[in-house]
Amino acid sequence: MRAAGISMARLARPILILGALGAAVALRVNFQSMPWAKTQYETEFAAALRNNPINFIVPRKFIRTFPGFVVYVGERQGNSLRDFWLWQLDGDRRVVRMVRAAEGHSEYDRATDEVILTLSQAQIETRNEKNPEDFSASGPIGTLEKWDELRLPLAKLFTQGGVRQKLRWMTYGELRAKAADLAAAQPPAADRGAQERLRMDVAFTIQEKFNTAFAVLTFALIGVPLGAKMSRRETSANLGIAVLLTLGYYFLTVAIGWLDQHPQYRPDLLLWVPNLVLALVGVELFRRIDRRTR
Repeated sequence: MRAAGISMARLARPILILGALGAAVALRVNFQSMPWAKTQYETEFAAALRNNPINFIVPRKFIRTFPGFVVYVGERQGNSLRDFWLWQLDGDRRVVRMVRAAEGHSEYDRATDEVILTLSQAQIETRNEKNPEDFSASGPIGTLEKWDELRLPLAKLFTQGGVRQKLRWMTYGELRAKAADLAAAQPPAADRGAQERLRMDVAFTIQEKFNTAFAVLTFALIGVPLGAKMSRRETSANLGIAVLLTLGYYFLTVAIGWLDQHPQYRPDLLLWVPNLVLALVGVELFRRIDRRTR
C-alpha cells in the first residue's frame, strides 16, 4: 500500500477514527454510565445490608463492611458466632484495639442502625491511640467472661436518605455543581487549607476522567507506527517499546496522583503530561516511519 503511494496518515485513518470513537465511549462511561451503575449498586447494597445485616458476616472471610472495623468469624450458625475476631481501626487504618472471643451472638438494632454483638470468653488488647504501632506502649490484655453490646455502626455507610456518594461516583454535572459550590464557599481561615484540598480533589477527579478517556486515542496513535513493521526482526523491538511506553504512562499517572493533597502543584493539570508525552512520541514515530518508507 505504501508502494502505491498511500500515506501512513491515510492508512492510519480507520484506527484513529476508532480511537476517537473509543474515547467518546469512554467519556460516556466515566461521566455517566459508571457513576449511575455504581450508585445503583451501592443503593441496592445498602438496602440489602439494612434488611438483613447479619448475613454479611460470612465465615472465614475478612469483613470490611463496617466502617472503622475489620471482622473475622470462623463459624456462624444463624446469629451464633464462633472464633470471633475484631480489629478496630483509626483514621489511618491502624489497629487501635483487637478483640478475640470464643463465642458470640449478633443482633441488629434498627432504632440505632447498629449490629450489636454479645461476646463470651473475650480477650481485649488496647493499643496507644497516638502511636498504635508502638507495641511497647500497648495496654494489658484484658479478659472478660461475657461482654455485652459491642456495637458496629452502619450509619457511617449512608447519608440521610441514600448512600454516601464519593467523588468518583458523581456524574459530570454533579462534579461541576460540587466545584461551583466549593468555589462560592467562604470558609474560616483555619479551614481554607482543607477547602483547597477538597477543591483540588474535585478538579483532579474531573481531569482524571477526561484523561483516561482520551488515553484511548493516544494509545491508538502510538499503536499504528509500532504495529507497522517493515521487517520480521522489528516485531520484538516494537513490542518492547510498546510495553515500556505503557508502563511509563501508568507510572507517571500514579506518581502525579500522589500530589492530590498538594494543590499548589496543580496535579489536575499535570495529569495531562503522560497523555501529551505519548501523543508527541506517536507523532515522532509517524514521521520516522514515513521517512523510512519514502
